[in-house]
Amino acid sequence: MRWSRANAKWALGSFALALTLPVVAQQAPESLLPPGFGDAPEAPTPTPQPSRPAQTTPASPSVPMVQPLNPATPPDLTAIAAAQNAAEEELTPEELAAQKAKYDLPDTARRSLDRIGPLTPQTRGFEPDAFGNQSGKFLATLMKETHAPILSRWASILLRRALLSATDTPRDIDGADWAAERAWLLLRMGEADSARLMVQSVDPDRYSPRLYAIAMQTYLAAADPAGLCPLSAGALRFSKEPGWDMTRAICPALSGDQGTSSGALNQAQRKGVVRGVDYRLAEKVVGTGFNARRSVKIEWDGVDRLTAWRFGLATALNVEIPDDLYATVGQHVRAWEARAPALTAVRRRPGVDIAARLGVFSNAALVGFYGQIGTDGDAPNDIADKVDALRTAYSGATVGDRLGGMRSWWQDEAKPDYVGLIATARAAAALPVAQASAQDASNLVASMLTAGYDRNAARWAQAIGQLDGEGASQFWGLLAVGAPSPVVEINSSRVSAYVSDAGAEKGRMLIAALAGLSRLSPQDAASLAQDNGVTLAANSRWARAIGTAAQRGEKATVALLAAVGMQGSDWSRLPAAHLYHVVAALHRVGLDPEARMIAAEAISRG
Repeated sequence: MRWSRANAKWALGSFALALTLPVVAQQAPESLLPPGFGDAPEAPTPTPQPSRPAQTTPASPSVPMVQPLNPATPPDLTAIAAAQNAAEEELTPEELAAQKAKYDLPDTARRSLDRIGPLTPQTRGFEPDAFGNQSGKFLATLMKETHAPILSRWASILLRRALLSATDTPRDIDGADWAAERAWLLLRMGEADSARLMVQSVDPDRYSPRLYAIAMQTYLAAADPAGLCPLSAGALRFSKEPGWDMTRAICPALSGDQGTSSGALNQAQRKGVVRGVDYRLAEKVVGTGFNARRSVKIEWDGVDRLTAWRFGLATALNVEIPDDLYATVGQHVRAWEARAPALTAVRRRPGVDIAARLGVFSNAALVGFYGQIGTDGDAPNDIADKVDALRTAYSGATVGDRLGGMRSWWQDEAKPDYVGLIATARAAAALPVAQASAQDASNLVASMLTAGYDRNAARWAQAIGQLDGEGASQFWGLLAVGAPSPVVEINSSRVSAYVSDAGAEKGRMLIAALAGLSRLSPQDAASLAQDNGVTLAANSRWARAIGTAAQRGEKATVALLAAVGMQGSDWSRLPAAHLYHVVAALHRVGLDPEARMIAAEAISRG
């Protein structure tokens, strides 16, 4: 397949970040789930203690980043590469070939394209046959056409798990292309680090032109242009994209070869490979290399949009990008920014809340971020106040103090901020069942369910008889769909009372969720659905497809189709029928925990 200069749009043109459709590879992605989530319920004990989540603040990826671009502190990577170059120059061609042969991987160590992905069943990944015998072209088309980010945070978390699983490559698609489509969807979900894990799951000499193109986007999204260097030579055999052309200048600079780098940069300028701010960003990367003598100032005047090239290089260089350029792209780009290791916590803050809402950040990562920004000492006053409130929520002297800190994050208690609920999830899970208002109890349960603390939430069922007034119906509804097993009374009259209290829209979501979880009898489900305008029949191609995939037990296919059915940015526009088919399919294939969390999210955010 030939790639002409017209295809340069991949890196710098129409492959821009404005498209908002929906190291080393051994580093596993952070789990967003607390210990025990999804395990079989344990027998109740007299004094259950809240489980302590094993989630950790995501560490900086172990691959060489371009954050050591500070001229005052040359990166170790540069020094090592320069030393290697010097040593190699002293060897004869025969000696050099023998030296390199010692490090060539034998065929037995090369990774197969028949099964690609970093997650296994032992690391919460799906089984190899989780996509069944589905056509790879069909699945790839679904991925390409999915508008991301996904409406549901929990659906996105589940899809991320499916895409990263070491599943069998479908019969009618090249393995490298299969990895590329998964990485491309992960990128659009805001999952830059996960996408990098996916492209690193394929040996570089087995890349396809499509995977080279997606790898360019991936390393730029991860603000890791150095990651492009091992792929540069292979990519240049297939592609004349400007981004790969510019690696002729960038990569030698990072390895200390300023002569080659300057020559390639000057040649690129004469040819007009890239111009304007795109050229100046590349020049600035070259200027940060070992023994460089270039000083470049980046001006954004006249730049009307953000592209992958501009985001990746500017972020790696710690060059501030104007807010109006972020307005030209989707929210997923802010989620990329939230994980950028070269940026300070204050600079990453606009993307952090978005990353949490999208499912890219866990509760632990969110709390860890605010802990970091609180110790940096340069947080604005409003952020410092949030840090203090979060500290109180987790370590206040009394239950009342801790609740007060949580309320500061929830803001409007009748319609709490969803990021606030995520941030306080572990604090809510650690709170003993105590006397509280119905509104507080409802928000505590909603908070726990954002992070999968379903067993801790279920403990609060013992307080249901003590609650009344605003929030009581919501409290009941969340426990009805979110607890690992029924802990509240669920029947037709109770559901009707919820519809009356919460309104028709939330009522339809509750009916759809309970029907999908089989927590209503078939007769009650049909009657309530008919009375409230909820269609349970599979009357669309999508509904039939997800139902059929569930019948065959294809967990990954169901996860993908669930995301397809939950595209959009407004929960009020999600049909209750879509929620029903998503929840029912997940429940049928054994993904009941995720089904319940999606149902609870629909009630919390709808």
